[in-house]
Amino acid sequence: MANTLENPQDSSSSRSSAPKLVLYSHWQSSCSWRVRFALNLKGLPYEYKAVNFAKGEQLTPEFEKLNPLRFVPILVDGDLVVSDSYAILLYLEEKYPQNALLPVDPRLKALNLQAASIVTSSIQPLHMLSVLKIIEEKVGPEERLPWAQYNIEKGFMALEKLLKDWSGKYATGDKIYMADVFLAPQIAVAARRFKIDMTKFPILSMIYESYETLPEFQASLPDRQPDAILLSINIMYCHL
Repeated sequence: MANTLENPQDSSSSRSSAPKLVLYSHWQSSCSWRVRFALNLKGLPYEYKAVNFAKGEQLTPEFEKLNPLRFVPILVDGDLVVSDSYAILLYLEEKYPQNALLPVDPRLKALNLQAASIVTSSIQPLHMLSVLKIIEEKVGPEERLPWAQYNIEKGFMALEKLLKDWSGKYATGDKIYMADVFLAPQIAVAARRFKIDMTKFPILSMIYESYETLPEFQASLPDRQPDAILLSINIMYCHL
């Protein structure tokens, strides 16, 4: 299934050429969400390949060849396979420089990479399902949510301090960049899945309101993905 969000300036070329990019994704994966958002911002059409975790599709030998860690997202561009959302976004920035997600100014670029790194190294990995399962097994099920909340809030406090002199409409000013691509899904997951009180984080709350107005962000939302729709249909039939 092709997933496209037409750029008004490039709509004719988007319609005339089939997508060569393939994204292996799962609708609930915030890492996959980052890549969907970035592809939309760059106006790049792509084929969406849903990976069904419930059926163990990530455990197959075929999937392991794409990513030995058996995680999503995975981007296939011709004969090149790139896994890990950070690596994917850096690759996209080099290969497809339109609608740049990294600014030219070295200080602003470093700031964007630092904010993205906080999400990818100090927040999201600590509330992955596999980590929460270990917390539940080793400590107790009642510690899952407090563990996730502690680590998310610690990271969010760092981000508030990092961005306080730079933020505008978006994380590092009035233009959307890579920091925003990483922050948008993380803020949404924190508030919805882990019940973080976002009033503690006014900068992050403000910029998230800006993300919500973007059609590129709306198209990347988890419940707009093909596998989320299929899941909803399956649930509906289960209740009939």
